[in-house]
Amino acid sequence: MSPRGVATPNVRERLFEAAEVVLEREGPAGLTNRSVTEQAGCAKGLLYNHFTDLDDFVAQLVLDRFRRVAEEVAPLPGRAGEGAVLENLTEAALALLGSHGAVIAAVALSRRGVTERVEEAWAGGAPGPAAVENALAAYLEEEQRRGRVGPAVDCPMLALAVTGTVHHLLMTGGARPGDDRELVRRLVVALAGGATAAGS
Repeated sequence: MSPRGVATPNVRERLFEAAEVVLEREGPAGLTNRSVTEQAGCAKGLLYNHFTDLDDFVAQLVLDRFRRVAEEVAPLPGRAGEGAVLENLTEAALALLGSHGAVIAAVALSRRGVTERVEEAWAGGAPGPAAVENALAAYLEEEQRRGRVGPAVDCPMLALAVTGTVHHLLMTGGARPGDDRELVRRLVVALAGGATAAGS
């Protein structure tokens, strides 16, 4: 517990990580200012020193995690020609799903104020599913130039199909802990398996 008047380092990330633990343990109904700050081991008023209210906190959590995903997937076009195309797509899709993605999506959907703030931020250019989709499209187009994706493949539409389907799983809780990799691998094979050259 940080003493009164002593700065808490990396407070936003500390609170975000605490929220993920609470959500995994108790679900959206268990997420409160008190549960988050207790999990983080900090003063109860700390959350409201950095966020307007709980909706703002959850919205910023969602936006931060999507930003991380976008940053993780952004270098993918530069890795074209390395590894297998289907495996690269699978890893990118798993990044979008995230280790805590389903529970974060659940609490976001349960709070109307959160979805409105997130959608407004995405409309304003904050990294979201579109950033992941664009990175996948650029990657597939580069692989297409190298002959590892068929010339007739519509790369932007394939990227949309992969991103959109994984986002659907994220929003509906269709993936369960422990099943994510196999489920996403099957999804990518179903959507993109016929698009890649043999052995790619």
